[in-house]
Amino acid sequence: MDGLAKRIPESAEKMAEKFWPGPLTMILYKKEVLSDKITAGLDTAAIRLPSNKIALALIRESGKPIAAPSANTSGKPSPTEAGHVIEDLMGKVDMIIDGGSTDIGLESSVVDMTGDIPVILRPGKITGEDITDVLGQCEYDPAIIKSDDRTVPKSPGQKYRHYSPKAKVILYKGDIDKIAGKISGDYEKFQTEGFKVGIMSTVQTQKYYKGKLNILLGDRTKPLTISSKLFKTLRDFDHMGADIILAEAVSEDGLGKAIMNRLGKASSETINV
Repeated sequence: MDGLAKRIPESAEKMAEKFWPGPLTMILYKKEVLSDKITAGLDTAAIRLPSNKIALALIRESGKPIAAPSANTSGKPSPTEAGHVIEDLMGKVDMIIDGGSTDIGLESSVVDMTGDIPVILRPGKITGEDITDVLGQCEYDPAIIKSDDRTVPKSPGQKYRHYSPKAKVILYKGDIDKIAGKISGDYEKFQTEGFKVGIMSTVQTQKYYKGKLNILLGDRTKPLTISSKLFKTLRDFDHMGADIILAEAVSEDGLGKAIMNRLGKASSETINV
């Protein structure tokens, strides 16, 4: 951080010691050495030290920081394996390095460290609870819940529609049994109307969707199993030619906050049951 940030608060040093290398990006005031081209003209920069062995080797070999935007078309589901990058960027970049599938499946947590209180701009594996344990306090930016075209995003993914597949995504919130019942009914209705429909199911609800096109995301009690397959599943339904994807909400505890953030951004409609 020393060569990139103007001033590094003690809180940022504590965060780096606890979570780096890892899925944490910190927003700090930048030094002039960083071009405005890689910071969108802002006076801050997003800085991260990844844990991926190939990424670390690339940084070491280059001998300098690397500007690394997401390897996908803007607004579309983030890539979690090399095949996704090939879909989006083949012919647009000189080289694609296959580092295998991602472990977490979601982008890093982005935390604004420029104020007195750390503010999460994009939730991820490093949660508000994790940060509070280290620093004693943490807040979430309101844009995580909702933003509009007038919002100046401080972080990637803060625009209201993001991570969206070609298919329309409908998000269902409420009691798990009621969610499953409503999704089953809507599935039949949309099929009758001529749409190809897919369901993003979980271990706890898959029994409700027998005979229906569904992809098992994971176990609600193990949110990492859901996050690791989320973006891949959205892309898989596109490959199947789905017109509509019916998605279940999950608990927003811990990593669930990040999962629900991505589902909320990907969906065009939310139904409370």
